[in-house]
Amino acid sequence: MSRTVEQIQFAPRMPKPLRVAAYARVSSGKDAMLHSLAAQVDHYSTYIRHHHGWEYVGVYADEAKTGTRDSRENFQRMLTDCRAGKIDHIITKSISRFSRNTVTLLETVRELKELGISVYFEEQSIDTATADGELMLSILASYAQEESLSASENQKWRVKRNFEEGIPWRFFMLGYRRENGKLAIVPEEAEIVRSIFDDYLAGKGVTAIAKRLNESGYATQSGCVFHKSAVERILRNYAYTGDLLLQTKFRENHLSKVTRKNQGELPRYHASDTHEAIIPLETFNAVQAEIRRRKEKYAPTKPQQPSPFTGLVTCAICGKHYRRKTTATGPVWICSTYNFYGKSYCYSKAIPEEKLIQTAALVGHTGEITGITAHNDNLLEFTLKDGTNAVKRWQDRSRAESWTAEMRQAAGEKTRERKQRHAES
Repeated sequence: MSRTVEQIQFAPRMPKPLRVAAYARVSSGKDAMLHSLAAQVDHYSTYIRHHHGWEYVGVYADEAKTGTRDSRENFQRMLTDCRAGKIDHIITKSISRFSRNTVTLLETVRELKELGISVYFEEQSIDTATADGELMLSILASYAQEESLSASENQKWRVKRNFEEGIPWRFFMLGYRRENGKLAIVPEEAEIVRSIFDDYLAGKGVTAIAKRLNESGYATQSGCVFHKSAVERILRNYAYTGDLLLQTKFRENHLSKVTRKNQGELPRYHASDTHEAIIPLETFNAVQAEIRRRKEKYAPTKPQQPSPFTGLVTCAICGKHYRRKTTATGPVWICSTYNFYGKSYCYSKAIPEEKLIQTAALVGHTGEITGITAHNDNLLEFTLKDGTNAVKRWQDRSRAESWTAEMRQAAGEKTRERKQRHAES
């Protein structure tokens, strides 16, 4: 009996492509640096796509960020994708581009290694997939960190020297421009600054001042609309007096780059008559006294409990949140856009707090409500924890409800005066 042997041909097993991403970063927002970042992104995209056996995942790039890990949005997004199993290998230009902090760098590399992900640093020719990769990495990272410290100390020395000579390190404020190393007044901007100080001393609040500036079409030096904080900064800026108070803030260290208010940790410097004043010192001091007076007058006597409606009410017209506001007729909930910019920006309607409470009670317990959308025609759309929705209409306050004790007293006095005039005639 003959035996037949047949050879079976197996298809060759194709290796799984290596999923590769790149990380790029520049530490300055200047045009030249951003052009460099664009060139890096283009280089890595082309390099990975044309490498045999590699699958292109993407290039993660951060602009004008520090070398700290937590502050970089796209660096964090890359790590998230690594943890999700989307990346096998990462390419980056150098150790300092990845992180200037030795501890952070090694922690990140070790976490990636546990996930089976290797990192290749081009300038140092280090691949963490190799046996001696991490050793070389820790040595070179220490050098990178020391280099960063040295650069930081040199910068601090230059800043300190400028301060001792009465020269600001940076100067960016409404009303001035730097010309030939000196500060020159911009007349039209200076008038805006003077009007802000005049309005405040005349009794206007910072919100009303900001609203007036925006309605007049004015903008900050950055070309943005005025917010309450921008007006407050101008009112507190001592530099408008023609003198400078230097080193009021400082950087915590060269790694975190956190800015702190100088509470006596470092010397402060006062430089007199460094530039032409926009605001007389007497006016500036009067404004500071008025700021303190208002703060003391309107300071809450006891800590306020957060309202259960905080962060819940959203405007259906502009999408902004409603905020609680105390008025002469009692607290109301008002769209932040309408409150700050006026009806021309958002034509929503304020909701008296008692009406909001009454309407919410028709739906259920406040703790069951996860969101409230305020529509026109007094309609409130409630979203509940169980996923259901309910729409309720609130009723406007009657005229009697809208009157305050002061309004009633004033009306009574007018009535008595009218009766007296009638009796005399």
